[in-house]
Amino acid sequence: MALIPRWRFMNDEAKALAKRTAVSLLVVLLMAVAFRSLLPWALLGLVIWWIWKEFNK
Repeated sequence: MALIPRWRFMNDEAKALAKRTAVSLLVVLLMAVAFRSLLPWALLGLVIWWIWKEFNK
């Protein structure tokens, strides 16, 4: 059974659009997961940079 029930009735343009949308959503989801795990490190780097900048005044 197809994930999209009418896949076999869709024209090539509609299939391409559905595939592009699915790939785009997958990329956005993966990037959200990656940035979510990197966010604490980015914030730590920002705090360290701010402290470094304050001490070097």
